[in-house]
Amino acid sequence: MTDIQIHVQSEPFDQNKIYQWTAALPETGATVLFIGKVRDMNLGDSVSGLYLEHYPAMTKKALREIADQAAARWQLQRIYIVHRVGQLYTGDEIVAVAVSSAHRGSAYQANEFIMDFLKTKAPFWKKETTQQGDRWLESRASDDDAAERWQHDKK
Repeated sequence: MTDIQIHVQSEPFDQNKIYQWTAALPETGATVLFIGKVRDMNLGDSVSGLYLEHYPAMTKKALREIADQAAARWQLQRIYIVHRVGQLYTGDEIVAVAVSSAHRGSAYQANEFIMDFLKTKAPFWKKETTQQGDRWLESRASDDDAAERWQHDKK
């Protein structure tokens, strides 16, 4: 059974603690840690900030479902997901997904699967601050396409 931790928080997270927890089991042969950051450019505009809203109970439930789906597809030991909310600025870390397994292939694939579905299924509403003003971000077709490929690729 896969051990799963999910956190939604406004505070910065500690990459080392995430890695240490995810990689701690003696049978772990691979740990993949993805860190997403707020970019300084999006849609051709300079970005100075990003504000994320969410509905806490709904968000944690959606993230748990995504992690459970990954655990059902691959033999994983641990999954750690942390997503920040509230006001963030260019360069801030916004999300971390860590996955451990006995083999690197499973860890890589599961991490990518989680990120693809996090981008499309997790209920976060994002508002960017640009020189042209604030704007709410819409979902992207490329994110939907990335998640859709997993429907056809059973592993």
